[in-house]
Amino acid sequence: MSIRHILLGLLAGGPSHGYDLKRRHDDRFPEARPLAYGQVYTTLQRLVRDGLAEVEGTDSDGGPERTRYRSTEAGTRELAEWAGQIAPPAPFVTNEIFAKVVVSILSGGDPDAYLRAQRAAHMTRMRELTAVKTAKGADLASVLSADYALNHLDADLRWMTTTAARLTTLTAEVDSA
Repeated sequence: MSIRHILLGLLAGGPSHGYDLKRRHDDRFPEARPLAYGQVYTTLQRLVRDGLAEVEGTDSDGGPERTRYRSTEAGTRELAEWAGQIAPPAPFVTNEIFAKVVVSILSGGDPDAYLRAQRAAHMTRMRELTAVKTAKGADLASVLSADYALNHLDADLRWMTTTAARLTTLTAEVDSA
């Protein structure tokens, strides 16, 4: 995920302080890792350096001075270009679950037990996400995020089911090699 472009997208709604951008990011991307304030301010400084954002002003409201940023025309153009680019499907798909199953097979472990435990963890997470998206008053960002995660978890579950059915053959291939 491009934090640079996410912040430009948030600035598209109008000028904002770094603190507010961080809070809005965390609200709009509820299942993403929360942004660190340092990451927000470092990214904002780079956006300013690159001419994609600029400082609109500062205010203190009785507290510490806060800098307000806004997107520039160049920032708006870059955001539109980025948002319109098709994200290429990953050419190589390797994740931790796949790696653990392969290593378990190669090392004489118990990949079937691992897959059962992982499946249970996935099912628990899917129930949590379903509760999030069906909660009364759930906002659109939470629903979309939960749907996205649920679909990925479902794909993982389908792969785990297929792999579990093939374990005898996979283990025999490793044993005969």
